[in-house]
Amino acid sequence: MHIELPKPPFPGLKQIFSDFSGQLAANGLIAFIFAASAPIAIILSAGARGGLSEADMASWIFGAFFINGIISIIFCVAYRQPLVFFWTIPGTVLVGPALDHLSFPEVIGAFYATGALMLVLGVSGWVKRIMAALPMPIVMAMVAGVFLQFVLDWLRAFETGFWITAPMTLVFFGLMAYPALARRFPPLISALVIGLIAIPLAGGYAPGAELTLRVAEPVLFTPEFSIQAMIELVIPLAITVLAAQNAQGYAVIGAKGHEPPVNAVTAMCGAGSIIVAAVGTVSTCLTGPVNAIISSSGEAKRHYTAGIFVGLLALLFGVFSPVFTSFMLAAPKAFIATLAGIALLAVLQTAFKTAFQGRFTYGALITFLVTAANIPIFSIGAPFWALVFGFATSWILERGDFLKPEEA
Repeated sequence: MHIELPKPPFPGLKQIFSDFSGQLAANGLIAFIFAASAPIAIILSAGARGGLSEADMASWIFGAFFINGIISIIFCVAYRQPLVFFWTIPGTVLVGPALDHLSFPEVIGAFYATGALMLVLGVSGWVKRIMAALPMPIVMAMVAGVFLQFVLDWLRAFETGFWITAPMTLVFFGLMAYPALARRFPPLISALVIGLIAIPLAGGYAPGAELTLRVAEPVLFTPEFSIQAMIELVIPLAITVLAAQNAQGYAVIGAKGHEPPVNAVTAMCGAGSIIVAAVGTVSTCLTGPVNAIISSSGEAKRHYTAGIFVGLLALLFGVFSPVFTSFMLAAPKAFIATLAGIALLAVLQTAFKTAFQGRFTYGALITFLVTAANIPIFSIGAPFWALVFGFATSWILERGDFLKPEEA
């Protein structure tokens, strides 16, 4: 066992309330609104593309928030660090194209297998060695290719829903241009608010939308384990969790003086992924943006309380997931596309920088092109083949990039 066990004493309710503050509450609220806005739009976009029903998507959102909220509270208390878990956004994006030729039970079977793989990597302690061996430019080129379609959907929304997309985009970039103002009015959340104002003025919500107060009724899915789904999804999903999501989370909280338990987090992502798969939710991960926001100010030793606050909000959101799902699905497609697209811009920029600024650039280019083309081979999705072809290209043309700097 290589799991980093939490060290007592653990904080009680009195200590937690003492460590909590108004600033940390504000950070937690902003972080939660971020998680409950654009990332939800990404789930709905992927689900709609894959033909999932409203009940399926509400169940997915329930697992993403309620179950991961419980995990977040436990880890924040046990390790006294900002360790909030949600779901992998790039993994979510992978699911949409996969549902073109795989059934949802087959995809859920891949969720289970991905969870089992990450659990083994965490318990064994192999995760650090594997992370060090992965050519990150090739991985991030795959991520960039996956995200590209969502950003293009935002641009296409100017044609189909100009009076929603234009004001949201204008507010987003206007605030981004003034960092001092953006700190008071987060650009993404402000764009969301402007979009909600613009929707009634541009034609309103879809008729017949059921927006009454309802509690979650999670759907328990029976998985199907197919070779095709295992080959296509398990490795890319695990990579998006470990390399695209968890690594970002470690970096942002590590920069604030915390020491995240890498093996314990990986094992929990595995166990959590197995649990949430039962209700149709994509793999659990340590979230980067949310943990960055809740640890952005205040004393480091108190950041864990903001994580607990986010976890409690996630529980509430998960319980009422059918209401939020219906509300978002009733909104015009341009609203969802714009919210998802602008939310992914920064991640797409980071992915391009990582992919093309140093080593493995030719392999990264092939990886990006194969992913963006989105052409399955032998009924196996493009992201898997993108990693294969990109790695092979670098192995043939960029052998020197596999050497450590001191060996080159």
